[in-house]
Amino acid sequence: MWKLLKKLLWIIFWANVLGILLGRFFNPPVTITQIEGFLEYGKLDRDYISSEEMGTHIKKAVIAAEDQKFYSHNGFDYQAIEKALENNEKGKKLRGGSTISQQTAKNVFLWQERSYLRKVLEAFYTFVIEYAWGKNIILERYLNSIEMGQGVFGIEAASHYYYGKKASNLTRAQAAMIAAVLPSPKKYDPKNPSSYLRKRQQWILRQMKYVQLK
Repeated sequence: MWKLLKKLLWIIFWANVLGILLGRFFNPPVTITQIEGFLEYGKLDRDYISSEEMGTHIKKAVIAAEDQKFYSHNGFDYQAIEKALENNEKGKKLRGGSTISQQTAKNVFLWQERSYLRKVLEAFYTFVIEYAWGKNIILERYLNSIEMGQGVFGIEAASHYYYGKKASNLTRAQAAMIAAVLPSPKKYDPKNPSSYLRKRQQWILRQMKYVQLK
């Protein structure tokens, strides 16, 4: 029994090493979240593209919306984590505890359901990809794998689904609107934006002025 368990652990270990190394050069063939989306909505709308094909507007929009310290932190925004913990203790929920790096680790390697095990694994993968991949690859993987609608994954698929155009052709306003749905991509719809979504879009547009890509 112990020999079988030991062998299984070694297989898992080397599979993870291989996944991280290949992730440096390739987008994931499929993710757990994408499989879950397919099972829930009966479709997997996805189109991987390179960072150069994404244009600059969507990169600035998601950084402004999700992680404005992206280029300066080591994968973890400790101030945001501390604020999230403080608000959880008060019974309030605060977005912003997870960085783009953490979300990438979760979206590429793990599952969405919250648990202590997932958070521990997420921290491990975040630490590794920060050093093995670097910021630009993390951002590219993030924009290709993140859920942006019901069964819609990645910015290219989202751009075609919501606006009928390539990601590189999105206007600043369109990029900001897509980024605005990220808190709840299954709930909000850029095709029929609520007043909250429009307000968030305007906030993102103002914040995009201060984002410098590297």
